Amino acid sequence: MASTNFVHLHVHTDYSLLDGACEISRLVRRAAELQMPAVAVTDHGNLFGAVKFYEEALKCGVRPIIGCEIYVATTSRFDRSPGADRPYHLTVLCENEQGYRNLVKLASAAYTEGFYYKPRVDKDLLARHAAGLIALSGCLRGEVISALIADRFETARQAAYDLRDIFGTGNFYLEIQNQGFPEQARINPPLVQLARETGIPLIATNDCHYLTQADALAQDVLVCIQTGKTLSDPNRLKFPTDQFYFKSYEEMAQVFGEMPEVLELTGQVAERCVLHLEKKQHVFPHFEVPAGETLESFFARVTREGFARRREQLERLKAAEQLRNPLEAYEERLEREIELIKQMRFAGYFLIVWDFIRFARERSIPVGPGRGSAAGSLVAYSLLITDIDPLQHGLLFERFLNPERITFPDIDIDFCMRRRSEPDHYLRHHGSQSRAAGCWPRARYAFR
Repeated sequence: MASTNFVHLHVHTDYSLLDGACEISRLVRRAAELQMPAVAVTDHGNLFGAVKFYEEALKCGVRPIIGCEIYVATTSRFDRSPGADRPYHLTVLCENEQGYRNLVKLASAAYTEGFYYKPRVDKDLLARHAAGLIALSGCLRGEVISALIADRFETARQAAYDLRDIFGTGNFYLEIQNQGFPEQARINPPLVQLARETGIPLIATNDCHYLTQADALAQDVLVCIQTGKTLSDPNRLKFPTDQFYFKSYEEMAQVFGEMPEVLELTGQVAERCVLHLEKKQHVFPHFEVPAGETLESFFARVTREGFARRREQLERLKAAEQLRNPLEAYEERLEREIELIKQMRFAGYFLIVWDFIRFARERSIPVGPGRGSAAGSLVAYSLLITDIDPLQHGLLFERFLNPERITFPDIDIDFCMRRRSEPDHYLRHHGSQSRAAGCWPRARYAFR
């Protein structure tokens, strides 16, 4: 009979690229079949599958625990000296929303700051983003276990204390695994002793890399592809046994029958991990508008003011009998586009694009006339985002935005290659000093 007291807390999906072979939908269905109340996903160094896993788990009535097996640099994440390409492994789980935000920061910095063969963090970064996270000491490549393998018990003890201090008492666990190979048989007794002497709880995982025992060969093939080896190569990187699969409680109990508490503790940790992710429909930065204005009213005002300036040019074309459409057609289309953009809640997006293009034009940075479907927008033409009159050229707004097919607007913008860093820098610093028409104060926008 299945138990609800054991939960897998160390699992690699196929988002552990060319290493994990647990397909997410099959994984959560298997957890549901085994009556496990929750399951964790801890892919190597990334959160690529986190949202998909979260959604699939909820469909199956299984609580998702988002985690990551992160790579921890042996010195600094900025160190790229010889030997720095062998980071330690550490299993990290999100306990709550704060933990998820911190794990996102860690995973991002691992790529943008610490990448050296693998995305790496360091203990300084961990200490700054440890809140809301629960950590397990990891596999044989973890810092604690690596020291035990080298028969450096005191080094392992200090590493365990360091990690406990980073994550806080009660938030760090020594991770014990047993997939039936000699090295584990040698280091697990001192690992149990270390837990006893330090008071750091011992928790069982199976470092799942595939779903069933029969999938071991498929996972072996993935590792061969990753390392450029063949199955016939006796010296290839290979898992030592076929026991790294998603085991049932009964199978885990056969391994850890003498220590049932290490299995029970997984359920207690799982109960602590409660994360609610809210799916955002509109994730544009916030654009601050003048007091007394709403985003929509300000957008409509600056668009109409921009069209008023364009109208002077249109009237000259009309006087020269070079205008294909009456001015009333422009006014009707402008109002229709404004209302549709407001309805689709893209007013802020247009204001941001308008603002950084205004910045470029004020500084005489050459801006392209516009290309792609955005050239069909009279609003874009009025805001000087484009320089192409869509009515004069018979361009359709519906190719750009269509309420029947709601997608994010895509405006292709070209800047002079010699000065494109200036609007880029402006955008990165989230601000502007907008003086167009001289009627609003310093505009600001920032990601929230």
